[in-house]
Formats: sequence, structure tokens, C-alpha cells
Amino acid sequence: MYLLIGSLTIFHLLFWGGALLLVHTYIFYPLLLKFLARNSLVNTLKYNSKDDPSDLPTISILMAAHNEEAVIDQKIQSLLAQDYPIDKVSIYIGSDNSTDTTNAIIDSYTQLHKHIHLYPFSTRQGKPCIINQLVQKAVLQRPVEQDHLFLMTDASVMLSTDVISELAAHFKNPEIGLVDTHMIYTGSQASGISASEQNYLSGEVQLKSNESKLWGTMIGPFGGCFMMRSQLYFPVPKNFLVDDFFLAMKVLQKGYKVINELSAKCFESVSHEISEEFKRKKRISTGNFQNLNHFKGLLNPFKQLGFALWSHKVLRWLGPFFIIIMLVSTWVISSSSTFFIASSILLTVVVFGIPLMDKLLSVVGINISILRNIRYFFAMNLALLIGFFKYLKGVKSSVWQPTKRT
Repeated sequence: MYLLIGSLTIFHLLFWGGALLLVHTYIFYPLLLKFLARNSLVNTLKYNSKDDPSDLPTISILMAAHNEEAVIDQKIQSLLAQDYPIDKVSIYIGSDNSTDTTNAIIDSYTQLHKHIHLYPFSTRQGKPCIINQLVQKAVLQRPVEQDHLFLMTDASVMLSTDVISELAAHFKNPEIGLVDTHMIYTGSQASGISASEQNYLSGEVQLKSNESKLWGTMIGPFGGCFMMRSQLYFPVPKNFLVDDFFLAMKVLQKGYKVINELSAKCFESVSHEISEEFKRKKRISTGNFQNLNHFKGLLNPFKQLGFALWSHKVLRWLGPFFIIIMLVSTWVISSSSTFFIASSILLTVVVFGIPLMDKLLSVVGINISILRNIRYFFAMNLALLIGFFKYLKGVKSSVWQPTKRT
């Protein structure tokens, strides 16, 4: 009898513990930061248009590309259209064994613009390895100095004309180590997963902005476009799948601030097919656990950085385990009260029934946003769970195929 009561008590604690941690990471933490950061500013010490152009930082743009013929021309045009002094900018593009017309398109620009450099690699290596080599080439041409900055960007991300200026302006403040852009996602469609993905990413933009304003410890940039001090670059391990998070955490680890700039707007088409987004999330999830292990020394929740890291990222990465714990707990203790009988039924329907219902409805062209959002949430948590086990098996290569987008 006592053993039964004790075990029931443990499952009660597991249920409420899992629920509270999920509520904290998805609801309480974003609301807390929104309240605390409401009157805060990101950074007031900036370069401005009145400064002597010769005093502005030099910029090395680094980009890895693999079979990007559909977007590479538009991408280079967006880089050439920047309002930053052209003599301060160099563009380094590493083609990761592209087999389409990517190299030919880039090469046509190198003939016209001497500050654009193409490095075609004949062996597929993955983005981190390509960027590591581009860093070496950029440093050889522009020695690492306080005023030398790297702009990391992806071929699929298009920049507003003032992105470089808006990002570089912050580096007048010696405390700033990395600045992220405001990523705006386009091409949302009601019939696919893109609207749910866009809603989630919009919330992430606001949360990262509040972390920037409040503490200067934005937990991970959107990898499509961000700027950092060249001397803070740390080579990304060749098997790592999420290089942007790795670089940002290295900057924070060295005591510099990581922020974002909402005025620096970039555009990328959002993923539409749930199967494509699921594959991307599995890859990112695997990389998340690689980073979690690498930066485990920063996980002290009683320090500000550790609190933000746990609240924003780690608890979300552990979300599928909390969901499983809650489900199992309600099944075990469902007979202990009417509340847990109802909770068991409700959780089972939400976790399994609603995603199945949304899938069946979408087949006949019926799209209900709340059902799609619930399906998206649990699909992404399933991707996290699979990513965890892929991490346990070990990752030997950072090579992956770009996500198909609208």
C-alpha cells in the first residue's frame, strides 16, 4: 500500500515537473523577457554615417554554396547592392563540389569584380569545413585586427541594402562580439507547414531581440546571415552540424556580447513541405546535442548565461522527453483521480489524435491552423527525439542537402 502511494507520488511529481518545464521554456520565459526588456536598448555606441569611411571596419563576406544555381545570381546581386564602402568589402565563396552551373555564375562575377573570390572544391566537405578554409584565405588577405569583421551568410538568404552597415555599426562598441540580422521568412502557404514554421520563427526573432536588449546574450543567431569579429572566430569541428550556434557560444564563452539588430533585414523563403522541414529539424537537433555536450560547462542555471541557455534552448531540446514522461505518468496515475483520467485522455488525443486528424484533413484540402500548429509542434519534438539518438550514434560528417523551400 505504502509502496503504491509512494510510486503514485513520484509520477505526480514527474507529470507536474514536465508540465512546468515546458510552460517555462515556451511561455513563461518569453513573457518574462518581454516584460524585463520593454525599455532596454540593444547598443548605443555605434559607427554612423558621419564617421570617416576610412575608419570603418573591413568586411570579409564568407559563403559556402552547393548547387545553388537557382539563387546564387540574386544572392551576389544583393551583396553588390550594399551601401557599405566597396573598398572595405571582400567576398569569398567556397563552392562545395557543385555540379550544376553555380561555379560558372560565380565565375562570371569574378571577372567583373576583383573583390569577389571563388574557391571551387572538388570534394564535398560540408559547410563548416568550407567556411573554416575561407576564414584562412580571408585572414591571409586581411590580417586579423580589431576592425576586421566576418559576415557569414547563406546563398538562399537575400539582404536589404543596409544590412552590412547596420551590423557593422555595432562593432564600435568593443564589448560586442557578434551581431545577428532580423530574418524575415516569405512564401507562407496555408496548405503546408510554412505558416506554423513562420509563426514559430517570428516568436524566436522577438525572444532573441529581448535577450539582446536585456543581457547581450542572444542564444544562437539565425545562421543565414550574421557578423562577428574575425579574431573571435574559432574553427568549427568538421563533424558539427550547427555551426552558427557553436560560433555564437564561443563568442559568449570569451566574454563578449552577442546581440541582434532588427533593422538589418534579410529574407528567406520558409520551408513548405513538412517532410523537408522534418529532415532539417532532425539534422539541427543532432547538432544541438553536439553543442550541448561541447558547452556543458556553461550550463550553471544560477549564472545569467546558463539561465538563458537552459530556458531558451536546453529545455526545448529536452521537450520530447518531458512529453513522454507526462504521457506515461498520466497513464500510470489515471485511476487516482478524475483530473488525471481526463488528463490522460486529453494528452493522448492531443499527442496522437490531432496530428493524425490534421494529416487526414490536409489530404482532402482542409487546413485548420490550430490543428496544423499542434501537428507541427509534435512533429518537431519527434525530430528532436530522433536527433538525440542520431547524436548518440555519432556524427562523422557535416555534409547535408539544402532544404527545399517555396
